[in-house]
Amino acid sequence: MADKAWGGVFTEKTDPAVERFTESISFDRRLYGQDIRASIAHAQMLAKVGLLSPEECLKIEQALEDIRSEIEQGRFPFRIELEDVHMHVERALIERLGDVGRKLHTARSRNDQVSTDLRLWVRDALDRIDRRLREVQRALVERCDRDAEVILPGYTHTQRAQPVLAPHYWLAYCEKFERDRARLADCRRRVNVLTLGTAALAGTSLPIDRDDVARRLGFESVAANSLDASSDRDFVLEFVFALTLIAEHFSGWAEEWILWSTAEFSFLKLPQGFCTGSSLMPQKVNPDVLELIRGKTARVVGGLQTLLVLLKGLPLAYNRDLQEDKPPLFDAFDTVDAALELAAPLIRQAELNRPAIAERLDRGYLDATALMEHLIQRGIPQRTAHESVGKLVRKAMDRGVRLADLPLTDFQEADPALDRSVYEVLGVENAVAAMQSFGSTGRQRIRDQVERWKKRINDK
Repeated sequence: MADKAWGGVFTEKTDPAVERFTESISFDRRLYGQDIRASIAHAQMLAKVGLLSPEECLKIEQALEDIRSEIEQGRFPFRIELEDVHMHVERALIERLGDVGRKLHTARSRNDQVSTDLRLWVRDALDRIDRRLREVQRALVERCDRDAEVILPGYTHTQRAQPVLAPHYWLAYCEKFERDRARLADCRRRVNVLTLGTAALAGTSLPIDRDDVARRLGFESVAANSLDASSDRDFVLEFVFALTLIAEHFSGWAEEWILWSTAEFSFLKLPQGFCTGSSLMPQKVNPDVLELIRGKTARVVGGLQTLLVLLKGLPLAYNRDLQEDKPPLFDAFDTVDAALELAAPLIRQAELNRPAIAERLDRGYLDATALMEHLIQRGIPQRTAHESVGKLVRKAMDRGVRLADLPLTDFQEADPALDRSVYEVLGVENAVAAMQSFGSTGRQRIRDQVERWKKRINDK
């Protein structure tokens, strides 16, 4: 049992099948950087309080850096009998330093060690996803000037509803992703709590300084209850929930762009570098990247579901079940990170098919609401105006014409006082020009919002 950190009480070897079943090194090895970083901070604290000599601390630091280098260079051997990344690092340290290496685990358990490593990893992952989202927002804001004059049909129920400026559409996603970033920032506060020093569950009788370790590792606070700290995985669940919402938002965006790139819509030309072909049909240019962004969302949602079930009903404090929090966490992060890496350049390189969009803007009676509000401004009750415009739309539909093609006499049935100025509110250009409420697609409102977003992106 020499390879085991817990072998003293045992008189029988671990069954090899058990070792294969219980190992986590196959997936938690990616925590090596965080484990070494936290171990160095822990050693420095132990030296500060006199549980290590300065010379012992220096030897441990140097050996840990050597181990880090070997792992990064692919020269470090991983063995399932050592179970996890923590035991691999500690065993390598003991092989190099003997008893000095054995002192590193003073006043800590693998319970608080893994919690700390995972918090450091999640904190780094949060920051990385936030940077990715910011870059996507930057790509969307950059499009606003480029597409400033483009009018798009806005949809509800996937039916044409009202006209909107293209920048209004781009900024709608900026708002979604800003909420995502706010959730990440809020999650980060709860992640950024030091749990190292809580030991297995009850703390330690040794004179450690947890605040010192927190400062060295950049944690904002120290966990106040050792029983809670060793078992808490709320931060993992919260992060994966935030990742799930991000994935959901990008899945909706991908679905829209897949539709827009079809011949039926012809709104969007996707860059071929982000598409693939068909092995049978030579003409195909398939939006596979967007389809996989949409499809891989299922994996992220599945990871959230896995964690919810995993944590359900676990008693205090640490339970080995918590080993299984890492595969869904890592997979959710990797999936969202990969999707975000592709999203920004795809947004920048895609082109709106302006002629095709403009050619069909007069379809769907996108100016009907503008006409209704024009009647409201003339004193007609909203419900009456709504019914009157609905009847006008029906006449236009039956005749196969636009609202603007109806004769004045038809409009005067809704309001006898109407004159030819009614035509000045019809058409998508006039409908957009009429918008003035805050948050609307009115041109001045959009210009203000674009400038606001430019400043926001540059300030962060």
